[in-house]
Amino acid sequence: MRMQITMSPYYGTPDFSALDGAAPARLDPVSVADLLRNAFVYPPYSIYEGVRLVTFGFCPQEDMHADPNFRFKFRNAGEMPEQVGVEQDWVGVYHRLLCQAVSRRCADMRAPWLLQSGGKDSTTLAIAIAQARPDTVCITYLGGREEDEVASAAQVARTLGLRHHALVCDPGRAYDRYLDLIPRMPLLTADFALLSYADLGTEIAALGGDGVVDGLGADSYFGTPMSTRQQLLSGLARELRLPPSLSELPLVSRSFHLCYLLSTLQMNPVERVFPGSRFSDEEVDALFGREVSRQSRERLQVFAREIGSATSAWEWRDMSTSIAGSAGAFAKGLYVSEALGLGVAYPLCDRELREWIHHEVPGYQKVDPASQLNKMLIRRHIATRFPQLPYVERKGSFRFDLRGLARQRYDRVRDYAERARDFLPGATAWLDRNRGHLDNKYYASKFYLLAVVLPWLDRHAADTAAAQPRARHAPAWN
Repeated sequence: MRMQITMSPYYGTPDFSALDGAAPARLDPVSVADLLRNAFVYPPYSIYEGVRLVTFGFCPQEDMHADPNFRFKFRNAGEMPEQVGVEQDWVGVYHRLLCQAVSRRCADMRAPWLLQSGGKDSTTLAIAIAQARPDTVCITYLGGREEDEVASAAQVARTLGLRHHALVCDPGRAYDRYLDLIPRMPLLTADFALLSYADLGTEIAALGGDGVVDGLGADSYFGTPMSTRQQLLSGLARELRLPPSLSELPLVSRSFHLCYLLSTLQMNPVERVFPGSRFSDEEVDALFGREVSRQSRERLQVFAREIGSATSAWEWRDMSTSIAGSAGAFAKGLYVSEALGLGVAYPLCDRELREWIHHEVPGYQKVDPASQLNKMLIRRHIATRFPQLPYVERKGSFRFDLRGLARQRYDRVRDYAERARDFLPGATAWLDRNRGHLDNKYYASKFYLLAVVLPWLDRHAADTAAAQPRARHAPAWN
């Protein structure tokens, strides 16, 4: 199999039909390593050998099987333009363009549902939706104690006259729904909100919805200032090779922050920008029983020249996060929606809206230079209807009960690990060794990655057996 799929909401609606009825494709072992190391497959690769993806920053006219060029489309996002020709009602024009974007992107939906987190992007969308598509239902996901945004989101919906629905995370139910979708999902990512999306999408379909409205897309062209904490973490990412046993020491294994620090020391600075705790290179090689992590890390080189040309720390971060956004954050919604037969709309990716913001809106409407707050135009749009929203001011870290998943589905995932021994001979050993650590989010995050990946290995075992070389050594965890 050899094909190329344009897959970015910035480019339009992806068409996965080429995968339907195609000859069985083999899983790419290096792509599996990508998932374990970073929670997504490095573009332009996919989970399958021979299938390449054109994500934003690549040109659809180029051959992704050759030597594609990556060019970040929103250079100096938080600063452009330096000069403004004519001042205008920025909030008013933004509202009009956003309403038009909602109308265009949701035109084919009979019953759209807005994923309403209670944050800036979903709130600004809700304001536009109340005018452009007032038949939309808002749905908020309560993923865990760390970010209970239901009250804020319900207040937004109530004030705007929109219906609101809340779904409380049951990690076991979400995982079972994901397993049901696997036969119909075109490709795979392991984004840390994938199971949340599978849970939400299944719920929306069961309640009569035929489309999902998602607030992703604005970060890249509004710009994201790099905080002191992010700069510190980037400086600590030193690509060290440390034995996994360090994080398993008694005092360390119980501390998420210490484990996270050790993990950061082993990462590349760009890969530290990607969200979540993941497997180190040493651990990935032990899971495979052979060296694979180096090939995964080498895939970052296609982005190296462009990222290296960044003119500021902000732009460097914007470029780096765009990689994970294209292949992880967007991919989860595209793959789950495809499996459920739902439409999916990203109004903030609309060409007219994004080009106006990037090229015409002045920098002070994007990032406040004094406070370093970003998305100032969105904040001002929200302020026209809501003087204060607590959840806009502070967000939590996790949108899914990772530890609950480990408690509820450990045996199921271990069974998948046993059945995937030919592909990941070290997975069962890792699970057995770390079962007592899974109440630490650092370890629970890695469990999540295995929980997502192992069922795919099981389903595609016959097709991938020939692609997987026999392990040259037994997995080691010392």
